[in-house]
Amino acid sequence: MGDVSRFPRGKQVASYLGLIPREHSSGGRQKLGAITKQGNRMLRMLLVEAAQVAVVHDPGLRKQYRHRCRQKRKAVAKVAVARKLAVRLYWMLHERGLSRDRSHREQPAGAPGRRKLDRRC
Repeated sequence: MGDVSRFPRGKQVASYLGLIPREHSSGGRQKLGAITKQGNRMLRMLLVEAAQVAVVHDPGLRKQYRHRCRQKRKAVAKVAVARKLAVRLYWMLHERGLSRDRSHREQPAGAPGRRKLDRRC
């Protein structure tokens, strides 16, 4: 997926991965179709498998999955949870990247923990 800082929102990550449904709208009526399947097929498949495991271990995702299963087919519910998981992962990476950038900016140049570029004996 590359650098997550290029995506301003989590929805754009889901769209990049092809986890957003196609839309056919006319006259103020919105019709959603199958997912667009854009992006990397392997990454999308791994996210759906990870979502199946996450449903077992995360009560919040389990609740959303069961709620969606009452309304739609199980395959649709799996993709919805995979999308939510992708957005969660995006925010985790995004926050981690921001905290890493902040920690480098907050340390003074000669602070311990930073390696000197020029080491001469």
